[in-house]
Amino acid sequence: MDLNSETEKRVLTISKKRLDDLFQQFSRRKILVIGDLMLDHYLWGRALRISPEAPVPVVDVEREEYRLGGAANVAFNVVSLGAEVLMVGVAGNDASESTMRKLFQRHGLSPNGLIIDKKRPTTLKTRVIAHDQHVVRIDRELRHDIGQLAQKRLLDFLEDQIECVDGVILEDYNKGLLTSGVIRSVITMARKYEKLILVDPKFDHFFDYRNVTLFKPNRHEVASRLGMRIESDHDLERAGNKLLEKLACRALLITLGDEGMALFQQDQPWLKIPTRARHVHDVSGAGDTVIATLTVAMTSTASLEEAATIANYAAGLVCGEVGIVPVDRQALLTALCQV
Repeated sequence: MDLNSETEKRVLTISKKRLDDLFQQFSRRKILVIGDLMLDHYLWGRALRISPEAPVPVVDVEREEYRLGGAANVAFNVVSLGAEVLMVGVAGNDASESTMRKLFQRHGLSPNGLIIDKKRPTTLKTRVIAHDQHVVRIDRELRHDIGQLAQKRLLDFLEDQIECVDGVILEDYNKGLLTSGVIRSVITMARKYEKLILVDPKFDHFFDYRNVTLFKPNRHEVASRLGMRIESDHDLERAGNKLLEKLACRALLITLGDEGMALFQQDQPWLKIPTRARHVHDVSGAGDTVIATLTVAMTSTASLEEAATIANYAAGLVCGEVGIVPVDRQALLTALCQV
């Protein structure tokens, strides 16, 4: 590995031998993903005229597709990297849940961790896309906390399974699964068995994720929750160090959109990792790819810097696609070996 001498911006180069060793370990890892499940519904078509009823485009639908979204997309990314996954989440007793189960089966995901709650729908997000551009998104969901019975069933399942996994991902989309109580219980459980714990947060419960291995917010979330502007590297450094101390986590990775990522570790200088995206068509799902890749790499003995570098390349690859898609393991390895 070679690092240049600059403290705040460094490019890590990982040898092909090291990459081959890490990627071979991926298939021997099992990752637990717990979080808000979503079903992504795509309507693809062409918009060649404006509606006479309102100043909006009329989209002639040419094809329809369903994909795994939210925490389910994180799990799909884990599988795409070659690792085994245990997906745990809540879905409704509806047609969307049935479609999700079929997608689980198609992509090699076990449905055993699906908790059915008849009082809420499966989260469904419909995206209308014309000429590779999003026209509108329609959401069908409930965002209040899941009930006590669903929480108990979920935690009982985790108690039975957590000992056999290598790492835990908490994927929070603020859809009600990860309540304060569930978060505390999962972290306590994972720390008891000395499992890596990585978190992809949203605004709610932001400061409930204390004492985890790695916390991965984006810049907007950090600025909002800390009540400060982040407009320069100096602001970023202050915010990162403040959040690192507040959460008492081992590491903090702040995603910066087209500027890349910033990695903070306890008692070490921070590191800014430039973006590797060459052509950005769609950033949807890039965060899911990052947290999945980080976890698989770190459980496969990658250092934090190695894992962040690999995840950065993975995000660059999926940003070049339209819609939410998982990272391709071979394409990722090829891209890394070309550095």
